[in-house]
Amino acid sequence: MAFTFALPDARRIRYYFQRLPLCTRGLLVVLTAFYIGHLFTPALNRWGALVPQEINLSTLYRLNTYPLLHKNLLHFTLNSLALIPLLERFESEHGTIVTFILFSGPFGLLPGGLYTLLERYIFRLNGAAIGASVWVFLLLASESIKTYRTNPYFAIGDVKIPTWVTPIAIILVINFLVPHTSFLGHLCGALVGYLWGLGYIKFLAPPEKILRFIESKLNLLGRLPHYVSVDQKTYGRYGVLPSTSETRPGPGRGTLGAMNGVAVSPTDGGGGQRLGP
Repeated sequence: MAFTFALPDARRIRYYFQRLPLCTRGLLVVLTAFYIGHLFTPALNRWGALVPQEINLSTLYRLNTYPLLHKNLLHFTLNSLALIPLLERFESEHGTIVTFILFSGPFGLLPGGLYTLLERYIFRLNGAAIGASVWVFLLLASESIKTYRTNPYFAIGDVKIPTWVTPIAIILVINFLVPHTSFLGHLCGALVGYLWGLGYIKFLAPPEKILRFIESKLNLLGRLPHYVSVDQKTYGRYGVLPSTSETRPGPGRGTLGAMNGVAVSPTDGGGGQRLGP
């Protein structure tokens, strides 16, 4: 009996990557650069990992570097494939500037800081962590809140399960199937995502009035390819809204574009390695 398998269409894959918005493709480049750098300088992971007992005023940079680092090719590939579609959707909704500000600051700092406090002062552990899966679960949790508002439950037989618990279920499955995963780190990422989805930390994003002023003064839509505007009320996040008969090129070209993880540590308190957020 012969089996046939459909190979991925290279043209569709190329088109998908060509239309990625600016911050998403920039972050993908940074993740790739850090992974390649790790191959030539293995100490890079030890330098940037989130190690709770080593966090002090001189090493606070670790709270933002740990999501950029990965243990091996499989770890990097899985996290990147999970992150890119979620990040693209987030940037398409919130704009390039907001995405850059949040993912270069609070969205690493908050889950990393919470993880450090819990490991250091509550559980008295020192499990180090690296990997972009903290962002994956943050974005999944944020998306689950939006899904819950439109579709509160899904049914398994006669049992109704809230849709917002989906990221927690995925965390449990990964923790069970993948050895040395950081269950706590993933939960910290998801918690920050829930807070964002519920609107409790929306103040972390700059006011749209300021962002519109910056965009207009610097003409970012005209200067930066694939830039996503924050001013969706006037121009749409990609510029002037087209009619239904117009074609729709990718972000940043002046018309509306289409919107479409586990970490490891170099060392931990027990001397082993563990996957982290």
